[in-house]
Amino acid sequence: MSAIERAPAPVNAFDRYPVAEWAAQGRHEALGNMWSSVSIANVTGLTFDRIEAKFITDWMITGRREAEVRLAAFRHDSEGQRWIVSASRVLNLHGLSARNTGVILFRWIHGIPFGWDYEENNTVYTIELQHRYRVGPQEDNFEARNRDIFVFYKNQNQDPPFGGGALEMASNNDYDTMVLPKNRPGVSGGWMTVHEPVEDHVKYGSYSISAMHYCVGLPKERIPEATSDGWIESRGLNTSWGRAADLTEEYLAL
Repeated sequence: MSAIERAPAPVNAFDRYPVAEWAAQGRHEALGNMWSSVSIANVTGLTFDRIEAKFITDWMITGRREAEVRLAAFRHDSEGQRWIVSASRVLNLHGLSARNTGVILFRWIHGIPFGWDYEENNTVYTIELQHRYRVGPQEDNFEARNRDIFVFYKNQNQDPPFGGGALEMASNNDYDTMVLPKNRPGVSGGWMTVHEPVEDHVKYGSYSISAMHYCVGLPKERIPEATSDGWIESRGLNTSWGRAADLTEEYLAL
């Protein structure tokens, strides 16, 4: 109780509603497939012992691109060091046989000390959604269809010769053929490459996981099913529980 009582009084005369991007973003394998965070919530000064978070997935393909995810709590000290405090059980995301958008609702008892211990080395706490590859990444078989085109071109900030439109040519008003004289001012000709856009799931064989759409502390009465291992509800993909939390597993410690 003393820690909670030391929490600072509200100083804002307005509510703050942090925003997060909705879309699932391509997530690459990090440094030999160690745990890496895709989303971070600053929970310093939290009141409740449990949280609820939601995120979505895309391009999770069974047997080709599968993920391991977990929620993990970290302590940050005044020297910028980051230490893992607790973690949920590993959740395996198997996906489906074809592309589909999946939704995960995660409830977890986080194990972070209640209230503020700011006086102890300026401690800050975060809860982070972390991922690593369970299967994959596996690239699609593709060949970039870039095209080389011979064109006449000019700098965008320059007006075309003779006021605009196609290049004027004497005795050829239909412009079936266009010839670029060497003395045409401000206009050049040559080969240019037009690159075909390639998404991450094709180029790198990666799946996509969104940031947490929200991460909120709630009382036991609201989410009694939350445990220290974690409780989930999912739709749009197949999931299974994996190994218990192991705080010694390598994570991207930045």
